[in-house]
Amino acid sequence: MRKAFLISIFCCLLSALCWATSPIDRENDPKFEELYRIKIWNQAGGTIEVSSDKGKNWATVGRVVYPTQKTNPEGYTASRWVPDGRVAATAVNAIHIKTTLEASTGSGVVFSLLPRDFLKPPRVYKSYLSPDSSIYTDIPAGESIFGGGFAPYVGNRVMVARTGYQFQSIPPGYIPWLGDKIYILAEKPVAYPKEIDFDNSFGGDVSIKYFSGEEKIVGKVLRPVIGVGRFEGTKYASVGRIRANHAGVIDVSTSRLGEIGGFQIVPSAHGSSMKSARELTQWMVIGPLEGEALLEGQAPFFKYFIKPAYSENDALGDDWRDKLLSRFLVEVKLKGSDKWQPMPAYEFEEYNLTGDVPAWANTALSNVTAIRILFPIK
Repeated sequence: MRKAFLISIFCCLLSALCWATSPIDRENDPKFEELYRIKIWNQAGGTIEVSSDKGKNWATVGRVVYPTQKTNPEGYTASRWVPDGRVAATAVNAIHIKTTLEASTGSGVVFSLLPRDFLKPPRVYKSYLSPDSSIYTDIPAGESIFGGGFAPYVGNRVMVARTGYQFQSIPPGYIPWLGDKIYILAEKPVAYPKEIDFDNSFGGDVSIKYFSGEEKIVGKVLRPVIGVGRFEGTKYASVGRIRANHAGVIDVSTSRLGEIGGFQIVPSAHGSSMKSARELTQWMVIGPLEGEALLEGQAPFFKYFIKPAYSENDALGDDWRDKLLSRFLVEVKLKGSDKWQPMPAYEFEEYNLTGDVPAWANTALSNVTAIRILFPIK
C-alpha cells in the first residue's frame, strides 16, 4: 500500500511538472469582450464606420479617399509573428493587417490603413510604409481608429463581406477587392491589468499588476533604455502616450504633438536582429523568464493588451472624464525618488532631424529607474 501511495504521489508531481504553466499563459488565451467593430468600405468615398453594439447601429467616422487592390509580400519583420487574418500593428499613423506568410522570405504579407496625413507621403520616413498596398482615409493621424478612441489591438480578427459571400474571416492570402467591406473586431481581454512595470536596469523585473491585487513577474529587462530617438510617428502622439504596438514593439512618445521624440521596447530575438537596438541606447530590450518561450508576438506586451489611445481634445467634451479614464499613460521613476511621475518631455529641434542625434539624446533617460504603462480604468 505504501509503495502504491508513493508511486501515486510521484505520478501526480510528474504530471504537475509536465503541465506547468507559463506566467503569461492566461494572457495569451484570454476570454474576450468586444468593445466595438470598425467597417471600412474599400472604394473611393466609401464610409468608415464604428459600431459599439456588435453591428446593430453604425456611426460614420471617416471616408476612404483611395482604396487598394494590393497586398505587400515584404511586410515589416515583426509581422511574421502575427496569425493570418489579424491586425498586425496598431498606431497613431497606421493600421497594418496580415493576410498570410510569404513562404520564400518568411515575411508577413500585409495591407494597411493610413490617415489623411499620408496622402502626401513624408519626404523622409523610416517606419514601414507601403503606398500601393494601403487604403488612404480622410481621418487625421491620432484620431478615431488611429489612436483617438477607436483603435484596434494587435491580434484582433479581421472579417470581410464581398459580393458572392457573407461576413467571414478574411481567407489566407486575401487581397482586397474594390467594394469589399472590411471589418475589424476590436476585442480586449476581460481580465484587464492595471499596469505593467519595467525595472529599467540590467536584469530588472517586468511585472504585471491587476486591479484584483494579483501581481506577477512576466519578463526581464535585458537592456535598459537610456536615450531617446527620432521615431517619426511620435509626431502624432503626445508625451507619455503609446505611439504604436505590434508583435515586436511598444513605441512611447516623449514629445509634444507635432514634435518628434520617443523610445521603444522590443523583445529579445527581434532586438538581436536590429543593429540599432544592439548598439544604441534608444531601445529597451526585454526577454522571457528563464526557460520560457520568446516574447515576440506574445501578450501582454505585443498582442491583445496595448494600443494607442489619446486625443488632444479629450478634455474638451462633456464626456471628458470617461475619455481620460479610457486612455493609456506612461510614467517614470527617477533616481533618488520612489514616486511615479509624468514622462519627461524630450524632443528634437528641426535641425536635429537628420544626421547624428545630438549628444544629449543618447543619455536623456539615464536617470529613469523604472517605467510603467498605466492601463485604462474603463
